[in-house]
Amino acid sequence: MESDKNLEKSDTVIIDPLWQKNQVFTSRGNDVIGNPHLSKPRLQDKSATAPSSGNIGLKGIIAGGITGGIEICITYPTEYVKTQLQLDGKTGAGKQYNGIYDCVKKTINTNGFFGLYRGLSVLVYGSIPKSAVRFGSFETVKKQLVDDEGKLNAQRKLLAGLCAGVSEAILAVTPMETVKVKFINDQRSGNPRFQGFFHGVSLIVKENGFKGIYQGLMPTIMKQGSNQAIRFFVMETMKDYYRGDDNNKVVPKPMIGLFGACAGAASVFGNTPIDVVKTRMQGLEASKYKSSLDCAVQVWKNEGPRAFYKGTVPRLGRVCLDVAITFMIYDSFMDLFKKVWP
Repeated sequence: MESDKNLEKSDTVIIDPLWQKNQVFTSRGNDVIGNPHLSKPRLQDKSATAPSSGNIGLKGIIAGGITGGIEICITYPTEYVKTQLQLDGKTGAGKQYNGIYDCVKKTINTNGFFGLYRGLSVLVYGSIPKSAVRFGSFETVKKQLVDDEGKLNAQRKLLAGLCAGVSEAILAVTPMETVKVKFINDQRSGNPRFQGFFHGVSLIVKENGFKGIYQGLMPTIMKQGSNQAIRFFVMETMKDYYRGDDNNKVVPKPMIGLFGACAGAASVFGNTPIDVVKTRMQGLEASKYKSSLDCAVQVWKNEGPRAFYKGTVPRLGRVCLDVAITFMIYDSFMDLFKKVWP
């Protein structure tokens, strides 16, 4: 009789929808069925975590998109200066600027303060989907890779970041960056042709075809993949170190900003040469290079190895600020979603 009662309890667990949904029909599950005292805690734990984990990717997409729009409006002038310096020739008629200050001064004198915001519309249109894809991809991949304690080891942190970077490179960054560089480069010419975002894009596609907005795809994949692998690895590692053994410990927003700045700095020193090649391959004179490798060889021969670190200082300042702001804003929205969107 006692065994029949235990069997009835076990049967109740088996037909429970949440039990079926989580498919607890493994060998471990069979052990649990035999012990009704252990079945309830495991059932409650699964049902408690399922709603949150089920939509984490969507939360990442929405929070990331909002974050991208806010961040680019704050940091664009440094991106503009960095791109101008990278496009600048070594000597002769092609060289226009003698450093960061000279670039800012000449830009303001020629086009006013808002000249530093030329090409912003391109990045606004691109930054929202870029950031949405990045964080949505990271959260989705991270969900699949975390261990039972909700943590990632070093290799999986790098892999999750790499997947996020490759995804954003293909779906958002390459077309956005190609158009942005062409817009900025067009403004450097004596007779600018682009009369706005849509006119410029239509002209690029008309002259170069659809591939005209996908120039430099491979260096962009390399850049974004390494970027996000480094950034998410540093960020997740520092957050884990701060939390210690308490995985639920809240990391203050100032610390998130500090960790983000460190992650940004690490990525700058790790892949600025790739960024230089990518920028050259997406410029209006990209046709003079046979490939990304040919571009790197020509830059080395004609301008020397230091050319691969052109724009490092403005990029360092921009990226540290960018990544710090990005992670702080993103973390804030994810905290908000935890409260209003369980």
